[in-house]
Amino acid sequence: MHLSRRAVLSTGAASAGLAAAAASAGPREAAIPADPSGLVLAPSDSSDHTAALQAAIDQAAAQRVPLRLAPGTFDVGPIAIRPHTCLIGAARQTVLSFTGGASFLAAQAAPGVRLEGLVIDGNGLAIDAGRAMGLLALTDCTDVWIGGLEIRRGLLNGIMLQRASGRVTDCMLHDLAEAGVVSLDAEGLTIAHNAVADCGNNGIQVWRSAPGEDGTLIVGNRITNIAAKGGGSGQNGNGINVFRARGVTVSDNHIADCAYSAVRGNAAGNIQMVGNQCRTLGEVALYAEFAFEGAVIANNLVDGAASGIAVTNFSEGGRLAVVQGNLVRNLFRREAEPVDKRGVGISIEADAAVTGNVIENAPTAGIIAGWGPYLRDVAITGNVIRSAGVGILVSADPTAGACLVSQNMISGARDGAIRGMDHGVPVGPDLALATAPAVGRHSIAGNLAV
Repeated sequence: MHLSRRAVLSTGAASAGLAAAAASAGPREAAIPADPSGLVLAPSDSSDHTAALQAAIDQAAAQRVPLRLAPGTFDVGPIAIRPHTCLIGAARQTVLSFTGGASFLAAQAAPGVRLEGLVIDGNGLAIDAGRAMGLLALTDCTDVWIGGLEIRRGLLNGIMLQRASGRVTDCMLHDLAEAGVVSLDAEGLTIAHNAVADCGNNGIQVWRSAPGEDGTLIVGNRITNIAAKGGGSGQNGNGINVFRARGVTVSDNHIADCAYSAVRGNAAGNIQMVGNQCRTLGEVALYAEFAFEGAVIANNLVDGAASGIAVTNFSEGGRLAVVQGNLVRNLFRREAEPVDKRGVGISIEADAAVTGNVIENAPTAGIIAGWGPYLRDVAITGNVIRSAGVGILVSADPTAGACLVSQNMISGARDGAIRGMDHGVPVGPDLALATAPAVGRHSIAGNLAV
């Protein structure tokens, strides 16, 4: 017996019918279904739809046909997603409502999974973090497509992917205690055009167990209201958090109201942050830190942060960057912080070009180059800096490396256009003046201060 697209089953009769279908179908029938349009399942008055939904998923996956769920609410406990499951809801009118258990929707070594149009509601119920770290948890799953879901009210993460490849697109994820989407050790993943809001620690998180090539694309997402309830010094509170993953592209995202950063790359080599809109951030808006090698931060807009862009930690091996064509404005100082007050447009340390940026309203400094001895081979050229405390600060440490400051326009710098510094504290005369002495290995020429 085959259940066609037109055979709408109530959950009261579904289990028996599906069991009979499985018993009567031979191997050849399972491989070549009579009705490739798929099966349909509708909710009944039952208080528990778990068994009926699991049986329907098993049959549809075995036959490699879609399972379509009618509008309504399915009250379910733990559900196992099988290889080649194609589960389709009615344009977010189909709700899978969690009733409790060690996991909710989970798959292990299941290639070709397709999930579309569902509402996955965790109902604020606990799951076992040793069994599943998200309401939807996929492990060792290749060629996954997750599209058009709404995932909400989970006490851990919304989507947890481990060693997965495929796409997560056009989903809404909100009211989650940890993160919206988490990827660990991706094998070719795209996370695009999702709306992530009201998460406890991060919006989208791409990590690796050890440093390595990752290549995840994080494109065109809208991320808002991300807290840092887990505490720490920056591992939480970010719109997008990339850790140890090399070759990640973060582009064209709109990110606002995050406790720490819009995009934070920690030990994330060859990261690109391009064309992102970033507003109202509590710390550094765009951050490449610690043991990274290679960062391109270009054509972003930052409006409202303690610091606009930071490419730092040469002491830990952080080096090699291009910071170009960004608009950074309305920075602020965190006066309540004992040390790390910021108010800086762009900070840079080693093997980097900072060119063609526009910075406005940076109360501490428009651009900072180096930190104590940690400065090497930095070029700061062709930038426009308006209304800053100091236009450009360059480390005056005698062991600092070379820095070129040329062809910049600095307007309205209250405490000097270009000055040396000792760990953020301005020292010496304004180096933009014609009479200023040369400083170490720094070349300062052709700048306009007004």
